[in-house]
Amino acid sequence: MSVGFIFPGQGSQEVGMLKDLQDESSHFALRLEEASAILGLDLAELVNEGPLDRLNQTEITQPALLCMSVALFEYWIAEGGESPTAMAGHSLGEYSALTAAGVFSFADAVKLVHERGKIMQQAVPVGSGSMCAVLGLDLEEVEAVCNTISDIVAPANLNTPKQTVIAGTVAGVEGANAALKEAGARRLVPLAVSVPSHCELMSSTIEGVSELLDSISMQEPSVPVFQNVDASPQSDIETIRQNLIAQLSSPVRWSDSFANMVAFGCDQFFECGPGRALTGMARQIDRSVSASVIGTLDDFRTALE
Repeated sequence: MSVGFIFPGQGSQEVGMLKDLQDESSHFALRLEEASAILGLDLAELVNEGPLDRLNQTEITQPALLCMSVALFEYWIAEGGESPTAMAGHSLGEYSALTAAGVFSFADAVKLVHERGKIMQQAVPVGSGSMCAVLGLDLEEVEAVCNTISDIVAPANLNTPKQTVIAGTVAGVEGANAALKEAGARRLVPLAVSVPSHCELMSSTIEGVSELLDSISMQEPSVPVFQNVDASPQSDIETIRQNLIAQLSSPVRWSDSFANMVAFGCDQFFECGPGRALTGMARQIDRSVSASVIGTLDDFRTALE
């Protein structure tokens, strides 16, 4: 068995995430306490009690998801779980994967994604941008519709052959949604995010995030991490840094990343974080491999066995 770990991004957060695992192990509380001290706010309270609208604000969502996903990975290894052959993370999850692989220290990663979230939120005021998952059309059909819309909207997450997330202004996404329905989209699912990531509206964030990355120490990954922008594993620190910068305004090539991990030899995948969005995508991309969640205590124990 060759194991791939995949880390979820924004949209997978929920109040009380990984609660039964938190109750099982004090490691989660220790990481939440450490992150809270770094950020100067009670992250544990926000994660476990909300309110949801505060947890959904991107400068909170990003460190909260990273903290819980990395703690879950560390608990998996501590409990004797199989070490991964390769890893990848969806959008924000790429930072979780890189932290689990030792590229960032936990403390630096928490500070980094918190500040990154603030920069992203400042670039597009709350309520002016939007993201929506489009199900049932292929990428070329979605691109063709987006190209007919005068407001800003474009494919942002290339999740599966028949699932693409679009991002842009509220007007752009609403206009595209109407046209996508006419084009035969099976379903349109608005995402619970406060910024429209991975599109040109994020171009103004590049300078600020570049400065953040330049200020933080990075080490070569201990495990290959497939990056969103090129769907390839990188070990060169400068390449990793440049890909993280490009990720801000470029599409997440998730379908390609997953397929390339399978080609790399991974045949058993574990979704390391709350929710099961990536596991669902995995089954749409390649049914020949096994994908499981470990975000509940029962699932975690089953996967360990």
